Amino acid sequence: MITYNFTNTGSDPLYEYLYKCIKNDILQANIRPGEKLPSKRSFAKNLGISVITVENAYEQLIAEGYIYSIPKRGFYVTDFRTSMEIEKKKFTREMLPLTEGTSGYLADFASNQTQSELFPFTIWTKIVREVLNSNQMQLMTNPPCGGILPLREAIATYLKEFRGMTVLPEQIVIGAGTEYLYGLLIQLFGKDKTYAVENPGYRKIPRIYKSWQVPCEYINMDSDGVKVSELEKKRADILHISPSHHYPTGIVMPVSRRYELLGWATKDENRYIIEDDYDSELRLSGQPIPTLQSIDVSDKVIYMNTFTKTLSSTVRISYMVLPGQLLEKFYKKLSFYSCTVSNFEQYTLAGFIREGYFEKHINRLRNYYHTKRDALLSAIKDSRLSQYVTVSGEEAGVHFLMKLHTTKPETLLIETARAQGINLSPLSAHYHDPETAPANVYVMNYSSVESDDAQEIVQKLLACV
Repeated sequence: MITYNFTNTGSDPLYEYLYKCIKNDILQANIRPGEKLPSKRSFAKNLGISVITVENAYEQLIAEGYIYSIPKRGFYVTDFRTSMEIEKKKFTREMLPLTEGTSGYLADFASNQTQSELFPFTIWTKIVREVLNSNQMQLMTNPPCGGILPLREAIATYLKEFRGMTVLPEQIVIGAGTEYLYGLLIQLFGKDKTYAVENPGYRKIPRIYKSWQVPCEYINMDSDGVKVSELEKKRADILHISPSHHYPTGIVMPVSRRYELLGWATKDENRYIIEDDYDSELRLSGQPIPTLQSIDVSDKVIYMNTFTKTLSSTVRISYMVLPGQLLEKFYKKLSFYSCTVSNFEQYTLAGFIREGYFEKHINRLRNYYHTKRDALLSAIKDSRLSQYVTVSGEEAGVHFLMKLHTTKPETLLIETARAQGINLSPLSAHYHDPETAPANVYVMNYSSVESDDAQEIVQKLLACV
């Protein structure tokens, strides 16, 4: 029978000392899973203590799951180690989805992963060294809530030269990702405002607004962008759009619709437009489309952009340009927030832009994605798949829409493609009501697809139709 020495229990009550002894033996596997413990009476008699003491120790062990009781049979040790391993695996699988940067597909058209050879590691390392050598004091100084001035100045100059926008560095707010900046805007405007998003649109945006528990309306689109009549009907206050290159349809909003929306915003002092310009730099045909902010004379547009598309999906540096009339309100209400991007990254990015490397990098990206897109489109055009395909929205960004003319149900086609090693992203997934979406239209994000695989990808797609 199990036995313990009670000559040195310290300050613990007897039952607690006994509980700890048994628990330790279970954890050390001295008492094995499934093993029966002594009955309360025999255990108490053997240890020379009261039955109540043993009973209290057993109850604590039962409460913590180390043992369990079977009526009229006794107390047994729980096989908790197996449970712990199951929970550990479940937690790792479901709560911490880790990736090695590869999806396992021949072509993953749902991935926005940036390929490592595109990142300018050599130049970035050079600038990091310069920053560490010459900005030591600044690196250790807490930045203002909007970000360090050199980076905001560099962005303001870039916007002037390449996007035709005249903004002050003070209007620019740096943040670790656009999701964080959306949260700041919600706090700035208040939770009583109604937000409007494009339908179809980027799925994460309405989820963010809903997570903040603010009213969010879906505004249907026509060939020119969101419908102004529907916007009025939904009584929205803040409109969130991507006019220069809509995701996922690729629509470029014409100037007539842009002025309509600016007119809508000026009708009420509480109305504003968030212009999401996330991949404007990657226009592959012609000049970049002018921003909505650049034609706004009423201070109603909040411009937002990010470096995740142009540098890397893992570089969480974004920024917004606030209208002048919102600046005082922003700093009065939210200046207590610390900037969420480290000084090290901010000074490095500032140097990268200021020294002209960002412009060269963008030009390199355009050429790279232009070649990749053309390889894929040419492979489609030169194959029998062209009989079943209509392509649109290929002029900008790193995706296009592919309509497959087939009677095969969309879900079956997606499953068939996955079996062939191709992961397709249906346009219907970007609709508030997928039932209203056109069937068998796919968002083809080719950023992580290899050009050399274009012929094989097309043949496998052909087998799926």
